[in-house]
Amino acid sequence: MKVRRLPWPVFLSMFCRSFLLQASWNFERLQNLGFFYLVLPGLRSIYGTSLTAETCARYGEYFNTHPYFAPLVAGTTLRIEQERLAGGDTPVDVETYKATVMAPFAAMGDAFFWGGLRPLAAIVAMLIALQGSLWAPVVFLALFNLPHLIFRASGLLFGYFLELRAIDMVQRCRLPDLAIRLKESTTVLLGVLCAYLSYNGCEHQAISAAWGFVVLPVVLLFAWLAHKGVSSLFMVLLTTTSLLLLALVF
Repeated sequence: MKVRRLPWPVFLSMFCRSFLLQASWNFERLQNLGFFYLVLPGLRSIYGTSLTAETCARYGEYFNTHPYFAPLVAGTTLRIEQERLAGGDTPVDVETYKATVMAPFAAMGDAFFWGGLRPLAAIVAMLIALQGSLWAPVVFLALFNLPHLIFRASGLLFGYFLELRAIDMVQRCRLPDLAIRLKESTTVLLGVLCAYLSYNGCEHQAISAAWGFVVLPVVLLFAWLAHKGVSSLFMVLLTTTSLLLLALVF
């Protein structure tokens, strides 16, 4: 039997509901109620308004993933439901699919969006704010929200139309590698920010900016220690101790 595609208003409804995924948490099954609420328009379009207890039970189990990946999981889940109803031979069932992808998607989403994109957007906004521009909050919101809104919408569609091939699509995006690049860019921009603040501070003090070149070997030393795998806690303690000694001397 040919699978009937879900109407576009259903996708729009699920996209809007994806923002409420985390509105109902519970300690035992975490996001399961929010995910059920997310896919409910699609389930009603597939099975009708009267859902069976078996169908509802499939979405009452434990579920927890990154909120921006949830629409992708929802899209694929609904496609599996349609294939199952049409009598098609689906490689996995809904429960197996969700259990397989939710943990890897959670890890990738945390690393990319929370650990990579958000700090980068914040540091760019801070650099703009130092120039006295009121556009800094707008820039931060745009740099962070536009990518995740696009990811939500496209994930829902790709998950539905590509089905299990959406997993390969996510792998080809190499989000963990992109997260590392974003973190590296954030580190570089943070260094630029520190240098800019230090230079501005020296202009208002009786300290020559040339002292910055004296500190450069220390910065390179810490970079070398980090490259050798020295503990970050040790370097923080070393930096704090050095600053206290300098304060006592001068």
